[in-house]
Amino acid sequence: MIIEEIMKSNVHTLARENTIEDAIKLMKEERIKHIPIVDDENHLVGIVTDRDVKEATPSIFQCDVHKEVLDQPLESIMKTNLVTGHPLDFVEDVAGIFYESQIGCLPIIKENRLVGIVTQTDLLHTLVELTGAHQPGSQIEIRVRNKPGALFRLFSDIQNCKVNILSVLVYPDKKDEFYKIIALRIQTMNPLRLIEELERSGHQVLWPHLPGMDA
Repeated sequence: MIIEEIMKSNVHTLARENTIEDAIKLMKEERIKHIPIVDDENHLVGIVTDRDVKEATPSIFQCDVHKEVLDQPLESIMKTNLVTGHPLDFVEDVAGIFYESQIGCLPIIKENRLVGIVTQTDLLHTLVELTGAHQPGSQIEIRVRNKPGALFRLFSDIQNCKVNILSVLVYPDKKDEFYKIIALRIQTMNPLRLIEELERSGHQVLWPHLPGMDA
């Protein structure tokens, strides 16, 4: 899946000449936490977050005294050292950018112009959809050797049980580099028969751990 499929293309923006008060009003009206700052040609020049606004503004009990603070241009508080993405970037690559850069949003740029934005919430919703966690079903975790043919054998055994797979995640076994953990989301509320068949075929099922299984 590429970012173009999940990004918000109707982006609420402001100019560097707009004030902090303008940003507060826009964030409140649109219920957003990030505002890209653009020039007349929609080139991204900065970004302002709700944290930037909170750090720059006085207490609500002092607003009348410090009204000049709210009248400051966004140029005075916006971040300009920006991390950006492209519409054709893969979702998993962008998730890596969020993880490494510890950012709350990612402006999406195409031909030097702002075309969209992706937030942490967008990525979370996408992860839920990709893993099928929002659909009724069960999760099974299986430990397999990290070698060619291991997945094919596993899926062949699952196919024999006529169980529909909603999603598949593969991650390394932290205890042994020669193994991987396969996390399956399957479309059944009772995975007992499948687990028994997998165990009978020699697969090591880590979860769920049923009574009678080896510890």
